[in-house]
Amino acid sequence: MSTEVPGPETTVIEHAVCAFCGCVCDDLTVTVENGRITGTKHACALGKAWLLGHTEEHNQPVALIDGQPASFEAALEVAAELLAQARYPLIYGLSSTYCEAQRQAVALADLLQATIDCCTSVCHGPSGMAMQSIGEPTCSLGEVKNRADLLIYWGSNPAESHPRHFTRYATIPKGKFRPGGRKDRTVVLVDVRPTPSARAADIFLQIKPGTDFECVWVLRALLKGQIIDEAAVAKTGLSLEQLQDLTERMKSCEYGVVFVGQGLTQSCGKHMNTAAVFQLVRDLCDYTKFAVMPMRGHGNVTGIDSVLAWQTGFPFGVNFSRGYPRFNPGEFTAVDLLTRGETDAALVVASDPIAVFPRRAVEHLKRIPIVALDAHESETTKVAKVVFTTATTGISAAGTIYRMDSIPLWTRQILTSPYPNDEEILTRLLERVTPLVMAN
Repeated sequence: MSTEVPGPETTVIEHAVCAFCGCVCDDLTVTVENGRITGTKHACALGKAWLLGHTEEHNQPVALIDGQPASFEAALEVAAELLAQARYPLIYGLSSTYCEAQRQAVALADLLQATIDCCTSVCHGPSGMAMQSIGEPTCSLGEVKNRADLLIYWGSNPAESHPRHFTRYATIPKGKFRPGGRKDRTVVLVDVRPTPSARAADIFLQIKPGTDFECVWVLRALLKGQIIDEAAVAKTGLSLEQLQDLTERMKSCEYGVVFVGQGLTQSCGKHMNTAAVFQLVRDLCDYTKFAVMPMRGHGNVTGIDSVLAWQTGFPFGVNFSRGYPRFNPGEFTAVDLLTRGETDAALVVASDPIAVFPRRAVEHLKRIPIVALDAHESETTKVAKVVFTTATTGISAAGTIYRMDSIPLWTRQILTSPYPNDEEILTRLLERVTPLVMAN
């Protein structure tokens, strides 16, 4: 709902959606004055900084070719030629754009017989692999708020990564069956070091790096009533008594949730760690109601996983080179393809791999032609052959994004933009590439 307030150029937008992180808070009030966001209500520090940094006025050209301003049509033609002529193109990113654009990217990958990958492969890819092999006993954030009385954060630091997760969805808010809010809940944090989130926990369990799998497996054994060697447990940094206490708390709670962070997915064991947690939660459902949820980072990283899954059956790292989708992490994931030097062109959408990928992957990425779609200049756009300046998803472009619990939400347009959105560009690119591919 939008309502005009005194002042001809001032608009207050209620129930706005923040697309910055996986919490995707949809209760914001945003004030727009003279084409600039000047105020926000309910936004966290990260969301507020993201929103206040946007304006309708932009000085960037709509497109660049070899670093020089170009018309949209000229850039479209060059980009289509580059992608159509490539023998093994890579499409990467997509975690910060909306689902309608993501679907066009999947269609483009299918047409080009390319590999399409997203930020999941470098963050919660192990969670996706565990889900495919074990299944994911999960829930919505609404269920967490209304029902959960035991919250376990494993390898996650939401106080810094998802500032409103505690206050809006999990620990603090009063729910239908948790009218006391924080008083009705027990919060456990498992991590290799104290973080700001530890101050919000009732119990902090500091484990040794690389022992996540062992800790989870001990919990499973204790749940089954097996005898555990106390000396062996000590290698994890925790005592048997601490793990026994956690086991009893998990068995006796009414509704428990484990939130899995990248401290679990990116440490030794990776997908085996997350698979172990999924199995633990499945075991706990014999005693009580328990769920698990990955703490997804980018605003719509859950969305690209969902779009890829419903289009191809796989959540990330999907290869179309044989004319049908294949999935093999380590072979078809972006970092691995680039490190081995196998790709000869790249389409990067709403991402900056040059700034974050390993050195060998970046070196190869700089050697091949890149077509980049981004709302701002980045390290990737600086070296790209073709750059399209886009409207920002969730601010100047509307569309569907998925919250971390796989609930789809519609983001409305808050500001106007002189630039096309990701869906428009990818749709036009698909139209241009199709006859070129068919002619070969």
